[in-house]
Amino acid sequence: MTSPHDPYVRVRGAREHNLRDVDVDIPRNVVAVFTGVSGSGKSSLAFGTVYAEAQRRYLESVAPYARRLIHQAGAPKVGEITGLPPAVSLEQRRSAPTSRSSVGTVTHLSNSLRMLFSRAGDCPPGAERLDSDAFSPNTAAGACPECHGLGRVHRTTEELLVPDPSLSIRDGAIAAWPGAWQGKNLRDILDTLGYDVARPWRELPAEQREWILFTDEQPVVTVHPVRDADRIQRPYQGTYTSAHRYVMKTFADSRSPTLRARAERFLTSAPCPGCGGSRLRPEALAVTFGGRTIAELAALPLAELAGVLDGTSQTARVLTGDLKSRIAPAVELGLGHLSLDRATPTLSAGELQRLRLATQLRSGLFGVVYVLDEPSAGLHPADTEALRTVLERLKAAGNSVFVVEHHLDVVRGADWIVDVGPRAGEHGGRVLYSGPVAGLASVAESATARFLFDGSPATARPVREPRGRLKVGPVTRHNLRGVTAEFPLGVFTAVTGVSGSGKSTLIAEITEELPGVGRLLSVDQKPIGRTPRSNLATYTGLFDVVRKVFAATDAARERGYGVGRFSFNVAGGRCETCQGEGFVSVELLFLPGTYTPCPDCGGARYNAETLQVTYRGRTITEVLDLTVEAAADFFADTPPVARSLAALLDVGLGYLRLGQPATELSGGEAQRIKLASELQRGRRGPTLYLLDEPTTGLHPADVEVLMRQLHGLVDAGHTVIVVEHDMSVAAGADWVIDLGPGGGIEGGRIVAAGPPAEVARTPESRTAPYLARALP
Repeated sequence: MTSPHDPYVRVRGAREHNLRDVDVDIPRNVVAVFTGVSGSGKSSLAFGTVYAEAQRRYLESVAPYARRLIHQAGAPKVGEITGLPPAVSLEQRRSAPTSRSSVGTVTHLSNSLRMLFSRAGDCPPGAERLDSDAFSPNTAAGACPECHGLGRVHRTTEELLVPDPSLSIRDGAIAAWPGAWQGKNLRDILDTLGYDVARPWRELPAEQREWILFTDEQPVVTVHPVRDADRIQRPYQGTYTSAHRYVMKTFADSRSPTLRARAERFLTSAPCPGCGGSRLRPEALAVTFGGRTIAELAALPLAELAGVLDGTSQTARVLTGDLKSRIAPAVELGLGHLSLDRATPTLSAGELQRLRLATQLRSGLFGVVYVLDEPSAGLHPADTEALRTVLERLKAAGNSVFVVEHHLDVVRGADWIVDVGPRAGEHGGRVLYSGPVAGLASVAESATARFLFDGSPATARPVREPRGRLKVGPVTRHNLRGVTAEFPLGVFTAVTGVSGSGKSTLIAEITEELPGVGRLLSVDQKPIGRTPRSNLATYTGLFDVVRKVFAATDAARERGYGVGRFSFNVAGGRCETCQGEGFVSVELLFLPGTYTPCPDCGGARYNAETLQVTYRGRTITEVLDLTVEAAADFFADTPPVARSLAALLDVGLGYLRLGQPATELSGGEAQRIKLASELQRGRRGPTLYLLDEPTTGLHPADVEVLMRQLHGLVDAGHTVIVVEHDMSVAAGADWVIDLGPGGGIEGGRIVAAGPPAEVARTPESRTAPYLARALP
């Protein structure tokens, strides 16, 4: 029995995900880091076990009625945990933020600023004081009536809807209309309404063009379509929709990102004429503080905002003091370049997590465990010092800080390390070491130890010669002011610079339209699917081949089963009780709803008849349960399957199961799956690959694997451009473009460009000293 004063959190028998009955003791009131290669089980231990159990215990104390309103994770698979304080988690999960969510709403700074204007703002003579709600663009009281508080209005013009007026309607003059039969349907309706669909667009009378494109009328007519002789000719009732109406409706209502993006091509977005883009009503914009409106203050970078907040009256002094104390930790964490009105979707995952961290620093909690997921993600080495200071401050306030981390500087600065491994998936899930950082040096099988204590720099590689140059710019967007950059083609380029210096903004300007680009592929960390039905095998196209293999077996032929029989997404072969999901949701009234394996198929996803068909002794369910590594041996003599699997092994994903749901994959894993899908396609023409921080979430051992692949692409004649904070990646590049020198207003220009050794000698660059250390 542990004493109440036992200073350790003791975990016994943790079996979450791939953990193998793990026992570990971690001291409280320290900064403890959890390390290990990607997929080793460190997040399963820190988040899936320790945090999940702390949250479950806290919710046990909440009234059952209230508990129903909180989204609860099920109980973690663990024997017992003793000495566990309440926990606060800051994950990198991106909830889907809307365009109304901003830096101000995430940090609650907007509330304080609105209160300042409501209580201490200077109103025009004769106007009464406004409530703080009237200063929010997200309330009916404050939102500009013209743009509903969004700050922009979308319009369309004849030039956008009809890019080539020499074409006739029949030849597709109205580019904004949908393709295929839907577009033909609209052309047939116009023909029936008596419009000349064969005449060039520019020859039609102006009032006809106006009606066709912009009318809100939706006449219904009987259409007698003219089809090929062998097709059925049947009249139908057709409803007309103008091009403008179709584009606006698709843009507003469509759930398909592809359709929305297509509709957006025909729209211009302009600042709202009513509020000038400030999103607020005129009454709110008439109130000032220190001679500025609330919209002007919200547009200032945080570092500058803190300098202009000075109160004269007692009320104003209290409110500005509160605002400054909330802004300080955000500036300290390298976020001084952000303004309060910056929309959340435009932030990187690392920036978002550090904003939440800055908010926590102000909360003054005591005696809790903070569980952080890679807070250094997206941080320049120059900003990592500040992060370490913040973690120390949370500890000094009487808290325990548990951090899942790959950044070696953060790991070296910790008090305690829990190293999980030795490898990923089923080859991991054991705690190799738990103790002070220095002690890890003696653990031979730890992949972390090799990078943490081996000081030898990387081997030098001959610099490649570019085959041409790609000119981008001049770019004026966010903090870039007329910046022009030249990217060498056929080599590996790293774009570096502190957070907010304009790196992502610059590479976002690279499009297929630019001369010299050719084929462009952007490999990001967005999920490969939103539901558990999407998995590794379906995304890579591997599952199609596997289903063909099963359909070609004698047993399947005898029963007349086709390829569709082996899909768990359509009726036929799947288990109908769970609709091929493998589990059913059990709603309990006052307890957390849980998922249990389906009572009919036991989690197999298919019905009993389908599972009678085997290939080399395994059913389709058993094949989906294989790891990529095991499947590579199993399908060694089936070339299309073997090629896909080899590509996944090459990017270090051998530990994932073929049927692993998309929802269980990390951002780094999703990005490497996309890369593998591309690698298996065989050779295409020269391609430009864009990767924004590909090493986020990767252990240094995984970074090595990924870099081998990317350099392999360059050796095969392609161009690779990465935005990167990992100096080992920049040191191994052929060309480095460094933006800065600072973030926000202090950045936004190219400080240096050239081979890494040259950039490392630039006195003005904040990246140079860190790059110099990483060079061979």
